[in-house]
Amino acid sequence: MSQSSVPPGAGAERASALSSKAPGIALCMLTIVYAFNFIDRQILVILQEMIKQDMGLSDAQLGLLSGFSFALVYVTAGIPIAYLADRWNRKNIIAISLGVWSAMTAVSGLAQTYTHLLLARIGVGLGEAGGSPPAHSLISDYYPPERRATVMSIYSSGLYLGILLGYVIGGMVADAVGWRITFLLLGVPGVLFALVFAVVVKEPVRGRWETAQVNAYQPTLGDTVRVLASYRSFIFLALGTALLNFGGYGTGNFSASLYLRVHGLSLTEVGLLLALAGGLSGMIGTFLGGYIGDRLAVRDIRWYLWVPMWGALLSTPPALLYYLTDNTTLAIVGQFVTTVLYSTFLGPCLALSHTLVHPAMRAFTSAVLFFTLNLIGLGLGPLATGLISDALAAQYGINSLRYAMVIVSLIGSCSALLFYLASRYVKDDLASGARDNMR
Repeated sequence: MSQSSVPPGAGAERASALSSKAPGIALCMLTIVYAFNFIDRQILVILQEMIKQDMGLSDAQLGLLSGFSFALVYVTAGIPIAYLADRWNRKNIIAISLGVWSAMTAVSGLAQTYTHLLLARIGVGLGEAGGSPPAHSLISDYYPPERRATVMSIYSSGLYLGILLGYVIGGMVADAVGWRITFLLLGVPGVLFALVFAVVVKEPVRGRWETAQVNAYQPTLGDTVRVLASYRSFIFLALGTALLNFGGYGTGNFSASLYLRVHGLSLTEVGLLLALAGGLSGMIGTFLGGYIGDRLAVRDIRWYLWVPMWGALLSTPPALLYYLTDNTTLAIVGQFVTTVLYSTFLGPCLALSHTLVHPAMRAFTSAVLFFTLNLIGLGLGPLATGLISDALAAQYGINSLRYAMVIVSLIGSCSALLFYLASRYVKDDLASGARDNMR
């Protein structure tokens, strides 16, 4: 019994249950929540050099702090929370999660030791585990299948909006008042917005674009796992996103350190530059990925996989320029182009994943995708960069970081092969799902 979505329009009567303004309001609010998500997650990137000097940390400890420790609890908690989201009120789960991770961001400013800060970041990861999977499920019930990649990309651009704001605000505030007060000032607004979100956003009917019988099916955890394991396209897609983000997080979490150490910029300057080269560029790439994917997938569904495949391949030359040049302007241009290309994957991959599965499996499917993405990408990417940088430091000094970023980035580019392999099986998997859906 599968789980593929039926053609658009099958649930037209159910789609009219919400007011015409509700989807737009919800999308705006969810995008803001996702911005808070990445402000609180990535603020450590702009602050870590200051924290390193204050606490006497190594690059490996920074990688553990910004990557593996966060990712481990994030992906572990994400699976049961997503399973709950496929059965309970998704809006309330998101509001509670936002309140928790924002509060733990504020608590990070009170840390007196590395262990205290590590535990606070684990708390941030626990809260953020309840953010994206329920949001993805909500969006798929607010908008029809043929618009999902574009809308998912608009939502996902909140990721880079958060990075942009975090870098700008974090850099300037930290220069003025230090890293501890910066954590406090960025955590409190999220707690307040959680209350607004709970009041404003409405919960849509689950599966409102599918058949009227959709809610009669309540898959078990085993059902969902078996379905996802049977789709080779999903397996390769998940591994592709994980490897791509191994390179993305592995280099991105040390981008501020690269500019501070190698290019000799101030923290405020780095914040402004990363807002442009790592934030605005990501918003552009994320939107373009979904928009182009939706337009081309009308002709061939495999474009949902070919878009991130080409993004990974084409990003390699500008990435090498970014890491290896001594010219700051060229480094910024290289990072900007690299980030645009790298970030095209998210909208198409989410849209295709939700097209493959039954509406009652969507939050869990997103959680599985993010489990793989974050455990390998966020968890191991920054840690690998830190370990390689520490290993090369005696020989190459401050240049050890740039060489570590080159190695990790090239590994991430190999994700193109996995996206290609996923494209070979996606049509068969969709056909299999459609057949089972009619039984």
